Amino acid sequence: MTLDFCGGPGGNGTDHVALKTLKHLGIPATLFLNARWIHHNRALTRELAAEPLFELANHGTRHAPLSVAGNSAYGIPGTQSSGQVYEEIMSNDNLLTEITGKRPRFFRPGTAYLDDVAAEIALALGVVPTGFSINADAGATYPASVVAAETAKARPGDIIISHGNHPGSGTGAGLSAAIPALLDKGYVFTTLGTALP
Repeated sequence: MTLDFCGGPGGNGTDHVALKTLKHLGIPATLFLNARWIHHNRALTRELAAEPLFELANHGTRHAPLSVAGNSAYGIPGTQSSGQVYEEIMSNDNLLTEITGKRPRFFRPGTAYLDDVAAEIALALGVVPTGFSINADAGATYPASVVAAETAKARPGDIIISHGNHPGSGTGAGLSAAIPALLDKGYVFTTLGTALP
């Protein structure tokens, strides 16, 4: 289970329903935090870092797709050089390390897009670029019923992406409906760090 906290215009809030659901059900999750969101939620970032169920990960500095050629994704312009790739990863890496005292191991770029060269740069910097296999909430745009249906498609080994920075979206309610059903089937949730030692 992964949640992205993208930040930026209209996205600096927190879906407390989603976080409370994970805590109440004891669901480990990897939370990808963007620097823009962190700057508006420093105290909450520290709280999330102290929660044993959660693993914090890097969701970039500007939430840009990672490219050395300026490739865009979903209409969002990507980085345009290896220097910009470095900055997109490392500025937020340093911020997370400063706040939490622990360097994040995983990195997911804005829109989860990265080209092959950017992936090599990320690995050279000591972080694991991470995508997803189940898009549970389409950037927190799906209603709760669709979030629940998409999450319910998960099978062993899937990485579920949803978003934790849009209170009032269908994400929290959808996860609240789907996760108990998956638990009833005997599924076990883990953080990425547990799944990929």
